Amino acid sequence: MREFPRGFVTAKGEKALRGGHPWVYGEEICEVRGEYENGGLVDVFSSKERYLGTGFINDNSKIRVRIISRNPNDKFDRDFYRRRVRYALEYRKTVMAEDFSCCRLIFGEADCFPGFTVDRFGDILVTQVLSLGIEKIKDMLYELLAEELERLGEHISAIYERSDVKIRELEGLEQYKGFWSGLRTDLSGVTEIVENGIRYTVDYINGQKTGFFLDQKYNRLAIRRIAQGRKVLDCFTHTGAFALNAAAAGAKLVNAVDISEDAVEMTKRNAALNGLADKMQFTTANVFDYLTELHKNGGSPYDFIILDPPAFTKSSSTVKNAVRGYKEINLKAMRLLPRGGYLATCSCSHFMTEPLFKQMLHDAAADANISLRQIEARRQSPDHPILWNVPETDYLKFYIFQVV
Repeated sequence: MREFPRGFVTAKGEKALRGGHPWVYGEEICEVRGEYENGGLVDVFSSKERYLGTGFINDNSKIRVRIISRNPNDKFDRDFYRRRVRYALEYRKTVMAEDFSCCRLIFGEADCFPGFTVDRFGDILVTQVLSLGIEKIKDMLYELLAEELERLGEHISAIYERSDVKIRELEGLEQYKGFWSGLRTDLSGVTEIVENGIRYTVDYINGQKTGFFLDQKYNRLAIRRIAQGRKVLDCFTHTGAFALNAAAAGAKLVNAVDISEDAVEMTKRNAALNGLADKMQFTTANVFDYLTELHKNGGSPYDFIILDPPAFTKSSSTVKNAVRGYKEINLKAMRLLPRGGYLATCSCSHFMTEPLFKQMLHDAAADANISLRQIEARRQSPDHPILWNVPETDYLKFYIFQVV
């Protein structure tokens, strides 16, 4: 057995760990025996001294310990982390196939790298570090990522870190972004990717999160069959991804709407990049207000509305307000669609659970006096894997309906 400090947990903490969840909350720690540094490793035991796992400890965080292994014989050396990186890459190479060049390579707890995200945009990796334990070993992880991708014949030019998020402060970490010094540091921060045959400009320095949302990859593809020959309204368009897929599929008309002028400008550039600008309209507006105006003006010319809003809730305390927001936006869309029209709608918040989301849609449909004929129910793409014992990894709900 290794000589790490020992943390002992309550019965509640033991139950969660035995159920496969990787987090131990502060109130679930009874005591820690031995000296430790925040961000270091501790072995976790039950009150009866049964080994439950090993993880990074941080007294500054609500999540006191983040488990990275349940094997008491693991040695947490470079070879251990190399194996973990290799497992993650080989999984993506299998499930993403031809999309391996543009996907999420590491998805935090789902890959046993708590608080660590790595997105790949061709020869650029964009990372986010949200836990102190990963912060302490990130240089080694970046080296291993570059080495293991090279082994697979995949050359990486640069790694850019987007840890410029307030949640880091809950771990006692400062916000940060910048190029990793181990590779090129002189790039513009803008690159180009291809997804579903559509080209996008990705600003990984100034764009939202890592610069592009990869989790909707196959959901965007799914709307193409519906969009062909239809008049499509893409709400909360961001970089225009759903709108561009609709236009590429042969929609009669596509209007991409977002409150952000920067997002609309990026959508225009992406449309021009793909030769689709003449098939699209671009509107800078608050989506809630825009749908209200359409209704006041006597209806909508659209027979397919896509709702891809940002997360309306990022904590359990704001779920009720989020439900109201989701219901309002879906109700407005349902009232605008003609009978036989189509609705694609989603939520990217883990706290907006599937039962809550489905009940909200049911209530909105009842208020709109319509019925929803389900065509598809989908999740995030498999490069964002869902661990059934970690509910937080199951966050994206995506439905396509016909209004009847």
